Amino acid sequence: MANADPRVLLLARQVAESRDEDVPVLLLKLKEILNSASSGSKESKKIRQEIHYYDLTQYCVLVLRQDYSRLPGGWATAARLAEILSHCCVGLEVKEDPEEFYKKFLPSAIDNLLFLGRRLQARFIRAIKDEEKKGFLHCFHTVTDAICWLFGGHIQLTECVLQNDHFLQLLITDDIETAMIMMSVLHNILKVNSPVLLCVDEKFLHSVLDELVYKLSSATNPVIGNAATKLLLLLAKFSQQLVKLLTTRYKGLKLLLSKQWTGKGFDRDLSQLLDLLYLEQSDRKEEMQRQHQAACLIQATWKGFQTRKRLKKLPQAVTALQRSFRAKRKQELQHLKKQKEDEALKQEMQLQRQRAMRHFHERQLALLEIIHASQMDKHIQEMEEKSALTIQRFWRGYRARRYFHQQKQSLKEYKAAVTIQRAACKFIEKRRKKRALSPWKDTKGLADEQRLALKQKVDDYIKLHPASQMSEEMSKELHVQAQEKLAQFLLRSSLDRRAAQRRETLLAQVNTDVELLMINRWLIYFHLLWLKRKIRAMQSESDLHFH
Repeated sequence: MANADPRVLLLARQVAESRDEDVPVLLLKLKEILNSASSGSKESKKIRQEIHYYDLTQYCVLVLRQDYSRLPGGWATAARLAEILSHCCVGLEVKEDPEEFYKKFLPSAIDNLLFLGRRLQARFIRAIKDEEKKGFLHCFHTVTDAICWLFGGHIQLTECVLQNDHFLQLLITDDIETAMIMMSVLHNILKVNSPVLLCVDEKFLHSVLDELVYKLSSATNPVIGNAATKLLLLLAKFSQQLVKLLTTRYKGLKLLLSKQWTGKGFDRDLSQLLDLLYLEQSDRKEEMQRQHQAACLIQATWKGFQTRKRLKKLPQAVTALQRSFRAKRKQELQHLKKQKEDEALKQEMQLQRQRAMRHFHERQLALLEIIHASQMDKHIQEMEEKSALTIQRFWRGYRARRYFHQQKQSLKEYKAAVTIQRAACKFIEKRRKKRALSPWKDTKGLADEQRLALKQKVDDYIKLHPASQMSEEMSKELHVQAQEKLAQFLLRSSLDRRAAQRRETLLAQVNTDVELLMINRWLIYFHLLWLKRKIRAMQSESDLHFH
């Protein structure tokens, strides 16, 4: 920069060549340079532009995060640097790359200043000696004044301050002195740019309101209560939307204010805040009452409409209900009737079975009385053979029926395949007959010379590649031989298939006979035991009768 202040140039050179520990002390010379020109003058603006051009303001921002416990001047140096930084940035007109200055540099300066404030607040709370406490409190006050001066010169920074986590941490404290300072910073923000509350994120706005209401509910110091009440009153006067938020989010706020803070020296502000809250509550009650009446009217209209509609459909509904009831009753009666018929049929079959068994036993007894004792074994053997034949007959019939049902689907598929094959063969034969080609097919669209040349090429190809000659008798004889071999193959395959089926049938019959013989063996055994017992009983009865 041409015609730069030699003091600024010298300071920039010294800062660039010095160690990091010596930079904060060197930057304190900026205050003397700034005070050399009256505020608002052209010389003052030029000095600020030169300081920013040579990155001295950037150095001020960066050194704010250093630990000043072991640096010369301690934390008072950091507070003075914060004051210098705010005075350098306010009234500065940046011509080169202003977007970076307003969107990056100033927000980073606010963040570092708030971070420095948190460190000073923590050391003030931990300090034991009164002198240390006074020193840290003075430094903290200087840093917060620098922040207020900075966002007072650049109003857009108020949103950055409210949305900064360090600001919320500074506000959330139980220490009275630092809490009062932070509430004064919040008061300055609202005075400088009140609409910013509607621009910040809802989460940050709720955090600030939660802290103010918490201070009113937990603190007993009237100074804290007065400051929190003034802040809430300022918020309520600014926007009706914030009043609604206070009444809906904090239900017991009015009762808390009236009981805990009445008669503490700020009744005027307190009464104004309560009037605003009660007015909002009454408006809300009237609105809710009007909405309730409207809802009742809508419900009554809708219920009347539904009732009239239901009454119109009542005859149809009754008819449908009667029809469904009669159909259901008829279905139930049919079910009961069928159930009774099934039970009667079951009982009738059981009686018939009992009668048949009784008739069979009676006939057996009659035969035993007629047949001589010497013929008993022969009779028993005949009965066993008849019984075995009957069981075998029924079993084979059952097996044959089951096999037939199993083969029924495959038989259908086989017949369908045969039908499809027959139709396909007929179709192919018809197409083959239609495609019967002549020895020479005249080409269309060819001249006589082209046709002769093409025919000459075909003849030459036939001469070069002669086909195998076969007479008509040889081809017929070959065809007859092929037909004979095909017939022999089909006959042999059908014979093999029948033999395989016969083997399977014989094997199944053998297995069935074996199973039946095993069953008959036990049946004969039990039947012989029963007959022997019966014969013995008859012999004993005849002996008794003879005696």
